[in-house]
Amino acid sequence: MNILTKQSLSSLKQWYADARENGAIIFIDKEISWTSFDVVAKLRRIVGIKKIGHAGTLDPLATGLLIVCIGRQATKLISTYQNSHKAYIATIKLGASTVSLDAESPESEFVDIPHHLNEEIIREVLNSFIGNTKQIPPMYSALKKNGIPLYHKARKGIQVEIEPRDIHIEYITLDAFDGIQLTITVHCSKGTYIRSLARDIAEKLGTVGYLTALRRISSGDFSVEDSLNIKEFEQAMHVMQAEEFQSLHISAE
Repeated sequence: MNILTKQSLSSLKQWYADARENGAIIFIDKEISWTSFDVVAKLRRIVGIKKIGHAGTLDPLATGLLIVCIGRQATKLISTYQNSHKAYIATIKLGASTVSLDAESPESEFVDIPHHLNEEIIREVLNSFIGNTKQIPPMYSALKKNGIPLYHKARKGIQVEIEPRDIHIEYITLDAFDGIQLTITVHCSKGTYIRSLARDIAEKLGTVGYLTALRRISSGDFSVEDSLNIKEFEQAMHVMQAEEFQSLHISAE
């Protein structure tokens, strides 16, 4: 299956032909405030192909690698990409929390940060999450219960019991800590909610916390460094189409 990356952009014409004929894949670096569906909708307009899907949702405030499958044959591979491990860089603010467990909602809960908290203690807590564990997904999520997404109930103030889910964390490293915010890199299994992980880490540290930034840096063997942002792809498509139009115009003369 032909994959379009930043490095293979010079082969856009062949990739586009393959996308229309047999399906193809593109690595997108999703920007902040875009939903994963926004990316899919935008790509539909750019390439003129309706059958498009992504392999792993990113929340609107998250950025990074979104694998998008274009065409019927390509969308059959979505589950394969979804099942792969993912890696993220996440920033967690301690001492405050929100109902959504991220910055989409205002801070509503406050607990003092333990005065003795240091990097050694944080690393010890992070290491306790490595391996197979269970995690309770956030109420503000697209996860469905009785056919209804949880966020629909959450927005109405309805609380429901959420069953813990099995997840696996390969590793977590502490990248930075300034006394209030800590930045971590996480390599984890499909179905891991980093917002829930932020909540659980803060709880083990003796306070509360929420996610202030999240970036997916890899999915399986693929890196965000290989991805294109929407503007780069759209501009490249416009250039290719203009060249094709010019070529047809010259041939007609």
